[in-house]
Amino acid sequence: MLSGRRYRLELTSEQAEMCEEFGNVCRSVWNTGLHQRREYRRRGAWMNYVPQAAELADAKKEHAWLKAAPSHVLQQTLRDLDKACRDHGTFKVRWRSKVRWSPSFRFPDAKQISVERLGRKWGRAKLPKVGWVRFRWSRPLGGEIRSATVSKKSGHWFVSFLVDDQAVTPERHAMPGTAVGIDRGVKTAAVTSDGDFHDREFITAGEAGRYRRLQQQFARAKKGSANRSKTRAAMNRIMGRVTDRRADFCAQTASRIVAKNALVVLEDLRIKNMSASASGTIEAPGSRVAQKRGLNRAILDKGWHRLELALVGAARYTGTTVVKVNAAYTSQRCSACGFACEENRESQSVFVCKAEGCGYTAHADVNAAVNIKHAGGQPVSACGDLGASRSAKQEPVSRATGRTPS
Repeated sequence: MLSGRRYRLELTSEQAEMCEEFGNVCRSVWNTGLHQRREYRRRGAWMNYVPQAAELADAKKEHAWLKAAPSHVLQQTLRDLDKACRDHGTFKVRWRSKVRWSPSFRFPDAKQISVERLGRKWGRAKLPKVGWVRFRWSRPLGGEIRSATVSKKSGHWFVSFLVDDQAVTPERHAMPGTAVGIDRGVKTAAVTSDGDFHDREFITAGEAGRYRRLQQQFARAKKGSANRSKTRAAMNRIMGRVTDRRADFCAQTASRIVAKNALVVLEDLRIKNMSASASGTIEAPGSRVAQKRGLNRAILDKGWHRLELALVGAARYTGTTVVKVNAAYTSQRCSACGFACEENRESQSVFVCKAEGCGYTAHADVNAAVNIKHAGGQPVSACGDLGASRSAKQEPVSRATGRTPS
């Protein structure tokens, strides 16, 4: 099974300069290749990896700066571009900005990569043209190296090894028959149907205050100035710590969940659409833009998609099945009797069923997680049926009129 191992590099000034140059060359190759693909598509033609790789070899004869980076690194950049265009579409693939894009490049040939351990805390790796580079041995490799990716984040260089750890996905989970539903929210990152609340703060109050001050300095700084670059670097260092905490939280939460459950059920959320801006256009301006902006920020801060990816990745080692179900009315439906109504959810955390003879009370997020678990891989229909029994009311009714909205 393929897995990643990430280590922090300790580069010399010459090696850091060389890696910066490699990143700039790869960025230029990416942007040139993307521009060429878009021009071909405008003419109704297609361009793929093979002819672009041939043209890259010819371009090296005219542009000496292309020879600075290893050939297979540039070819891998074109392969990544080809895959991105096939998966997302040529006109949806983004340019790599010199300011916003962090340098990154991959060595795909494992035969040219050597790794040695120097001691308890340090190791070194030999990379083509870069030579031997030292890195912090924070964890064992645990497998055969397939490729190495060098990247820069928050002012530090890292190397990520893709290794084959020889693990095999179990045919059966250690605890068969166990299942859990997960409700993702903006108040609590993840709430399970077992009543467990998984959440943490990813940024401290001091960091948030400092980040706001840096944003103000950044807005006042002149474009292209050294002060603007320094302010951007300071902002990236803060956000780098935040993203690392979020990734750590998602990985640990996913590991605990899949270890105890053979089936994990999530809501099928369109996170990109849910976090889209409501500003609209000049002709049709949006409404409640500030409120929507705050909601978008809360959604992205909780890392919903990252948690989903962590669950899928961790499930490979336990044999857990991860499924997604329709999220419609899971927060309004009573998990005890199936009655669905807007008034059932009295507040963000309080759920009280309004059906006659029921009166079920629970935490609103736990109730939603139980509904998600009951869906169990079958879409939740708009009429509020869970499949086992028919709900008392087909659809939630309006608070204002008491009638089903048309």
